[in-house]
Amino acid sequence: MLNKSLTYFAALTLVASTHLQAQDAKVPLTTKFPPPLSIGTPVPIKVPNLETLDPNKKQELMVPAGTTNLALKKPVKSSDSDPLLGTLDMVVDGIKNADEGNYVELAPGKQWVQIDLGSKADIYAVWVWHFHSQARAYKGVVVQASDDPDFIDGVKTIYNNDADNSNGLGVGTDPAYIETNQGRLMSVKEPVQGRYVRLYSNGNTSNTSNHYIEVEVYGKPLK
Repeated sequence: MLNKSLTYFAALTLVASTHLQAQDAKVPLTTKFPPPLSIGTPVPIKVPNLETLDPNKKQELMVPAGTTNLALKKPVKSSDSDPLLGTLDMVVDGIKNADEGNYVELAPGKQWVQIDLGSKADIYAVWVWHFHSQARAYKGVVVQASDDPDFIDGVKTIYNNDADNSNGLGVGTDPAYIETNQGRLMSVKEPVQGRYVRLYSNGNTSNTSNHYIEVEVYGKPLK
């Protein structure tokens, strides 16, 4: 009887161990890149802490198996409820092309868009395409998550390159970067939990407007 009990216990331990290993398994995060598009006359890019553009550099991240884009087709609202161009649903429509009609243009100055993931989730990364038909850098890029739709309580910062605190959210140390068709992968060392993701910007090096082509939020809903 004792041997049978030990065998059963060993089997349960093996099943539990296998389940935990499956939960801990990591896989490369992948996404589809839109075709590159270059139009217009380049404008000098002058912002603090600008990262050197390396077209050969790959943006890589290992995430837990089962991680998906939680933002696709989810509700979006903004500090600018009446965009100059496009509609807010385009931020999460899955279309990343830079052609006219595929991006949202918000008013000049500090603006934000906010995505409701529908439920609280572990967030591992946010992938952002502001505008990539012209080389430019967006200013005051801050990405945050929270369970509070007003972003007053429990706010966690995922990315902040606001070197001069123009947004009033704190000085950021993340680099400014030049927009390309590969977007920007913004990751965290530890999962950030939240239902809402808010993305700020404050103009760009070509003009004072704010643009979004697509935002992907990668994570897993909490049970």
